[in-house]
Amino acid sequence: MDKIVGVHGIGKYHYYRDAGNSVSGAAAAVRDKWDRYLHKGLTGGGPYAKERYITEVAYYAHLLGENKDDSPRAVQRMDTGAQEVFVAWAKQLDSVGEGLTGALHRVTGWLLDRLQGNAAEFARFFCPEVAAYMTAGGKVRAEARAAVAEVIRRNRPKVVIAHSLGSVVAYETLWAHPDLEVDLLITLGSPLGMRNVIFERLLPAPVNGWGARPRQVRRWINIADKDDIAAIPPGLRACFTGVDQEALVNLDWLDFHTVEKYLGCGALNDHLKPYLG
Repeated sequence: MDKIVGVHGIGKYHYYRDAGNSVSGAAAAVRDKWDRYLHKGLTGGGPYAKERYITEVAYYAHLLGENKDDSPRAVQRMDTGAQEVFVAWAKQLDSVGEGLTGALHRVTGWLLDRLQGNAAEFARFFCPEVAAYMTAGGKVRAEARAAVAEVIRRNRPKVVIAHSLGSVVAYETLWAHPDLEVDLLITLGSPLGMRNVIFERLLPAPVNGWGARPRQVRRWINIADKDDIAAIPPGLRACFTGVDQEALVNLDWLDFHTVEKYLGCGALNDHLKPYLG
């Protein structure tokens, strides 16, 4: 079996806390769940005997900080950077319309009143973590990329599976470290193409409106739920060169972004089976 490394998405700080502030403990707990979710996708829900599919999950959530506000209006109490991400992201949703004006805090409340509960809950994690990571030249960004690079370098995997914000971290990490050769990059629910939030702020910056597959990645597969409000747009071929294949899936209208649904949906099976021995 070839080695497979995962790069997790948003909302994973609690694994670090639950493991007694241990990065290795958090990474092991996330990997255990990824193995279980992927087993369901590969077997259709067959008996699970703790099969190992994922060699290691690169863990970086502890670097982004913990969101302790569980209230429905948590977004309104975010710092300015996170609120700016929230407004830029929410303006892209069909449900909230156009014509946003006024002070940032008031606009945030206006948007919250127009979002469904699941979208507001998603924003509570997505916006602060994106803001923490995307700060240009920031320490957090550099440390997160270093953490992912260390795991890939140590394992030398054939496959990297990156979910959600993890696809952004993985993309930038692979560009920043040309010694990290990967046969297959699979991005799940990726916000890489999200305008005014992520795309224009990527490192390296897009050239003439185009990003590109990292040079040492042989193939890139992108998979997104058609209704995933993190994957805007769900397809990346319109803004990135080198995306070899894309798949739109229909996971769950309420659970549209979790790695459990993505790994368990079966869309990865044909791409992974050559590496599973």
